Amino acid sequence: MFGALAHASRRHVLVVLWARGGAMSAGDIARRFSCSWPTTTRHLKVLVDAGLVRVSKQGRERRYELDVARLRGVAGRWLSWFEDGSKDRGVTP
Repeated sequence: MFGALAHASRRHVLVVLWARGGAMSAGDIARRFSCSWPTTTRHLKVLVDAGLVRVSKQGRERRYELDVARLRGVAGRWLSWFEDGSKDRGVTP
């Protein structure tokens, strides 16, 4: 998952999906970015493979949906290590 989040364009896709209600068609996503269609689809595939986005087919289009629960679950657990209480968990710097 963190590999998928490492690229700024993929993080931007997630933000756009979230801002647009969590789901968009592939074409709508592609129109938001200046990169080529093949580059956009590669970024979307990485996000799908990481489990951050789900894809479904609706007619001739693919619809991408943000998996907020998975993102919060994994990233949230990782970020919790940096809370003030982490010192009580036996974590040494």
